[in-house]
Amino acid sequence: MIAATGIRKRFGDLDVLKGVDLHVAPGEVVSIVGASGAGKTTLLQILGTLEKADSGSLVINGEEVTKLSSKALSTFRNKHIGFVFQFHHLLPEFTALENAMMPGLIAGKSKAECTKRAEELLARLNVLARKEHKPSQLSGGEQQRIAVARALFNNPSVVLADEPSGNLDSAHAKELHQLFFDLRKELGQTFVIVTHNEELAGMADRRLVIKDGVI
Repeated sequence: MIAATGIRKRFGDLDVLKGVDLHVAPGEVVSIVGASGAGKTTLLQILGTLEKADSGSLVINGEEVTKLSSKALSTFRNKHIGFVFQFHHLLPEFTALENAMMPGLIAGKSKAECTKRAEELLARLNVLARKEHKPSQLSGGEQQRIAVARALFNNPSVVLADEPSGNLDSAHAKELHQLFFDLRKELGQTFVIVTHNEELAGMADRRLVIKDGVI
């Protein structure tokens, strides 16, 4: 599923990642923990092809993504990688339904097809009744579920989550954590999660610690 080998990244004089090796199997839930500034988010952004490593190899779903052109990489990302962020990053001017269907529209699918898929996901995540509401009208937990629906829209090979429950209260955080594992059980979904939440980290199949730029 994911095979990252010798991933290095430097910002100025600072070596953030010093040769990270990471392998994630299909259907696995992996948590990445570490001190602030240890390079967790940088690694996740590289795995998500949002940031380029200075050196190393990254294979996702059998594709060596470091060799793809910018256009091909964008297409690959939209099809194979779903993202869930701490602050949701929903588009404020669009409804919950429109936010959830955005990856499909970007991929060139019809509005009817996208609407059907988005409604199915919102129903699965118990927020279909909120589909016409804009983000400002939703609770934090509801916004994060919309973000999860958006991440799942194109049936990605892997979902990358960066502190997904960091902006939620404890009750909603527990609901979100359980949701990830329910989705893994039902859909065989693969997750790589950066988190400070030890409860979530402990629930994962593997808990990896990044320290001094290596795992």
